[in-house]
Parts: sequence; structure tokens; C-alpha cells
Amino acid sequence: MNTTLLHVWHEAAGARFAPFAGFDMPIQYPTGAVAEHRLCRRSVGLFDIDHMGQVIISGEGASQALSSLVSNRILDMKPNASRYSLLLNDRGGIIDDIFIYRSAYSENDDKDDAWFVVVNAGNRETDIAHFRENLPEEVSVEDVSDVTYMIAAQGPRAVELIDLLSNGAVSAIPRGSMAVATVAGVPVVYGRTGYTGEDGVELFYDPMESLELWELLISGAREAEIEVGPVGLAARDSLRFEAGMPLHGHEIAPTITPLEARLSWACDFQKEFKGKAALLSQKAAGLSRILVTLNVTGGVPREGYPVLSESGEEIGRCVAGMFCPTVGTYSANAFVPPAYSAPDTKLAVLIRGVPKEAVVVKRPLYTPAYRQPPAVS
Repeated sequence: MNTTLLHVWHEAAGARFAPFAGFDMPIQYPTGAVAEHRLCRRSVGLFDIDHMGQVIISGEGASQALSSLVSNRILDMKPNASRYSLLLNDRGGIIDDIFIYRSAYSENDDKDDAWFVVVNAGNRETDIAHFRENLPEEVSVEDVSDVTYMIAAQGPRAVELIDLLSNGAVSAIPRGSMAVATVAGVPVVYGRTGYTGEDGVELFYDPMESLELWELLISGAREAEIEVGPVGLAARDSLRFEAGMPLHGHEIAPTITPLEARLSWACDFQKEFKGKAALLSQKAAGLSRILVTLNVTGGVPREGYPVLSESGEEIGRCVAGMFCPTVGTYSANAFVPPAYSAPDTKLAVLIRGVPKEAVVVKRPLYTPAYRQPPAVS
């Protein structure tokens, strides 16, 4: 079982651990997952996410080659911009969802073109093998996961906190951008990105500085009277769930297509990409299932629980389920036939053998803070 370099710090903080993607990861701290979730929504949560993988794809022809492999368009990206995309198999199934950053490059020669790609922890080896099998030999695929430490600061005061420690570096760039800065004296590459539905940053830096920067963020926040604390994977799951973000092995998988997972917006059908033909065939034939979110009354829905129609027929299964602290609901994600996918459709979830009322609701449950309209004074 792997551990991150902050494992001893998490132990001292009283974290509970569980295996995740080959790592012994902190699931929650003594305050509990609900409190951690709410902390991130109101101030700043810190996430040790060094189980994630990072890959640099570069060399002559890298841009065109990578474009033909990923679902979303990337050739229009400016230097240091980022974009969410998918890696698909020939059947259109989702191998992984990835975040792609375009590094600074020469306008006149793509030999120096480089792409920084963040992949999910459990798919690191699979993704890298997929890149190497499908990209030309002259395109370099470099796994830099072991020499890159990754943490995140997320929440409505996260930008304020990192700005205080970096002379305003974060607010100087748009959301979705990547830049280089010195945060509390530590050199970092940072993306104004995240997986919580809140603004904030993901920081990439030298593993030798892993503990120093983590503790400097905490001490810097306290000096500035900004509430801050560590957040484990349980709250990270409920944060992303409320914001409608998928988790591999649940809402997305090699047997699930972007059309079924409501991720067609991450596919640019005006260009060629691996899996496109299968998606066009599926679209023409019509979907047999689609992802929905359900609010459930009278019990806690969990992964694997059957979803029933009003007549009691099993029509699907939950792929994730939990209490959602921000909206105060017990909710689940499930795949059901399209005929049952409209909001306000009444269904049921079978919880320990007892049908519990459920209703299809509009996604996401929580509109990400950076997409909410400004308040009118």
C-alpha cells in the first residue's frame, strides 16, 4: 500500500484511513466528513491529492497527435490554459477523465509544444500505456508523478489565502489557467482548477517541500484569520457529487460512454478522436440508459442499490449515493432508461429490501460557485 509524504501529518491530525487507488488515504478527520465538507463550502479546505498522476506529453507533432486521442478540442487552447477531456476506447467507453494544461510554446514551431496532463490515481498506469500505444514514437510521454507533489486549496477564501502568500498570483489569472509562482517561499506550478465546485487552486511542486508548504498554508491562514483545515476523501466525494462531477468507477468507466454519463459537452464532434465512431453509432441508435440524480426519502442510498419504477420494476442501479450537506438531501446517481430520466419523475430505491421514495432532480444539486451569477445589490 502506497502512502503520500504527508501520511505522518495526517496520522498526527487524527485522520481515519482507507485504501483508495492503491494508496492508504485519509478519509476523514476527527471533526467528521460533514464538517469538512461545510468548511470547504464556507472558507478553505486543504486536500492532499498526491495519489493523482501527472504526465508531460511533448515533442514534434504532439499537439495534433494528442488532439486525435482525446475527446475535447485542445488545439484552440492558449498557452497555460486548461481543459477537461476524456480518454475513450474504441467502443466509446471512458478509460479516464483528465485535465489537460497547455504549456507555454513557440508560436512558429510546435517542436517545443508541451502538454501537462493530470490523470486519476487508479488509472495512472493504464492512461500512460494508452498514451504510449496510441501516440507516435516521436512524441514523448513522460510520467512525472513521482517527482511532482499535488495538493489543493479549495473554497470561497482559497484564492484570497494563496494571493496573500504569493503577492496576488492567483487572482491575476482567469479560472482554468495555469501559471508559475512562489507561494510562501516555495516555487510552485498552479492551476486555478479543482474538484469541489468551489474556486481555488491545485498546486504542483517539489516533493521535498511537501510538508513545508502544507504547514505554511495552515499557518498563513491562521495569521490572516482565514478558517482552514484538512479535508479527506469522504468530503471530497460529497463535494464533487453535489457539483455534478463524475468519479471514475462510478459515473464513468470503460463500459460507460460520455453520452450515457451526460458528458457529451466534453466531446468535440467536429474533429476526429478515438471512440468517436462508436459514439455516433450509439447516438443514432438511441441510448438505452442515461445518468440521473435522485433525491431519496426515508433512507440513505448507496452504490449498488436497485432503482425501481413506480410499478416496482427494477430499471437500474445506483452508482453513488450519500448525504449531501450543502443541500441537505440524501441523493444518489443512477443509470436508468431515458424514459425515466425527466426531472420530477417518481421512482424508488430499494434500501435493505424496502422501497424508498425517490424523485429525479435537475443536475447538479449545487451550482459551482464560479458559475453562479453575481449578487445584485
